[in-house]
Amino acid sequence: MDVLNRSSDPARGGPPPAAWRQAAWQALALIVWSTAVALAVNALRPDRIALVGDFSAAARFTAPTGERIDISLEEAEKLFHTRGAVFFDARPAEEYARGHIRGARSLPLQDLDLRFLELTADLELETPLVTYCDGETCTLSHELALFLRDAGFRNARVLVNGWTLWRQAGLPTETGPPGR
Repeated sequence: MDVLNRSSDPARGGPPPAAWRQAAWQALALIVWSTAVALAVNALRPDRIALVGDFSAAARFTAPTGERIDISLEEAEKLFHTRGAVFFDARPAEEYARGHIRGARSLPLQDLDLRFLELTADLELETPLVTYCDGETCTLSHELALFLRDAGFRNARVLVNGWTLWRQAGLPTETGPPGR
C-alpha cells in the first residue's frame, strides 16, 4: 500500500470523509475555546494587554502623560554640538566599551541601583538628557528615559536606534570602558 498516495476513500485505506470533518470541527472548537479563555484571562489581569491600539514605533516612545519622548537624530546632533544635553547609553557596559557617542555616560538598566546617583549627581533636574541603545526594537533607552523622568528629569528623551543612526551619520564616537 502506498502511504503517500492514500485518498480519503476508505476502500483505498484513507480516513473516511466524516473523520476529516470531525477533525476540522474539533480544531475549530479548540481555537474558539482557546481564544475565549485567553480573552477572559486578559480581562482579569490588572495590567491588561491592549487588544486594539497604536503599536507604532512613535507610540512606543510616549510617556505615561501622553507626551512623545523620542527625539530626531537632527535634534540630538544639535544638542550634542551645543553641549545642550547629557547623553546616556543604556546598552550593557561591554557594548558601551566597544563604542559609544563621544562623552556619553554608560547607564545600563541592570546597573541603575549602583550608578544612578553617581552619574546624575552633577545634573540639574531641568538638564536635557538623551538616552539611546541600538536597534529600532531596543527598549532599553525607552525604559531608562522613563526611569529618569520618574526620578524628576522631565527632559529625558529617547534617540530611537541611536547608536546605529549616530554611526551611520558619521557623528563623533569613542571607545573605552565606562568611566563617568
